[in-house]
Amino acid sequence: MKIRLWQRYLLTACVLTLALPCALAGTPQLAPEPPPSAAEYVLTWSDEFNAPDGSLPDPKKWTYDVGGDGWGNQELESYTNRAENAQINGGNLVITMRKEEWTGPDEHKRPYTSARLKTKGLFAQAYGRIAARIKIPKGEGVWPAFWMLGDDIDKVGWPASGEIDIMENIGKEPTTIHGTIHGPGFSGASGLNQGYNLSSGKFADDFHVFAIEWEPGQLRFVVDSTLYATRTPASLPPRGKWVFDHPFFLILNLAVGGAWPGSPDSKTAFPQTMLVDYVRVYAKAVK
Repeated sequence: MKIRLWQRYLLTACVLTLALPCALAGTPQLAPEPPPSAAEYVLTWSDEFNAPDGSLPDPKKWTYDVGGDGWGNQELESYTNRAENAQINGGNLVITMRKEEWTGPDEHKRPYTSARLKTKGLFAQAYGRIAARIKIPKGEGVWPAFWMLGDDIDKVGWPASGEIDIMENIGKEPTTIHGTIHGPGFSGASGLNQGYNLSSGKFADDFHVFAIEWEPGQLRFVVDSTLYATRTPASLPPRGKWVFDHPFFLILNLAVGGAWPGSPDSKTAFPQTMLVDYVRVYAKAVK
């Protein structure tokens, strides 16, 4: 059963009361998820995935990418809009990767299926706090992600639109997630990437909150209550262009294989799921 929102915020407040400021340079800083009534942030958009079991994702909030052309990453799955690959269950969005041959409308025959959901055309925002509570799957060749693209991508293309990867994991690194930004002069394998390692356990063992805190000229990457990376225009390479001061839309997907994670092996289990408890977007409160 989910903790009610007010209970979650009360728990966060209690933890913060006990937390001591961090005085040592380079030590992770606390960056807790803010309640909607906080002076700093207000909730602007969310999906709690509380629809009846078996429901499809809310079409007023999510649409799909479909097909199996590799998506620029040599991925091995075909994304579908079927309930078998994305549905609500137990108060979570359940994205399921399956080992099955599938030919989508693009006529690419692939040995796996999964889902890729996006808010493109339905919701986009610049700045604020963007957070999701997710339990990822595991195994060689598994590639879950929570990320964003600039909503001008159809006009300017990628990477001029910008890309913010709030969370990516490749299954051969079960204790590590990555936060990355891509833009002109720093895209693809040259994206500005920072990993975050769990001190114990694996990310697939439990839910974690993955977030960015975004202001003009600054992006901060957070896991649970730990700030682990900050990006500004000064972070970019000499020919890089900062393209993160306009609205972006959200994406949730579970890829199979690809140039970065490699292919599944004999130990990779199918089917597997990526569970999303919620996605919440906040804006800075007007003072």
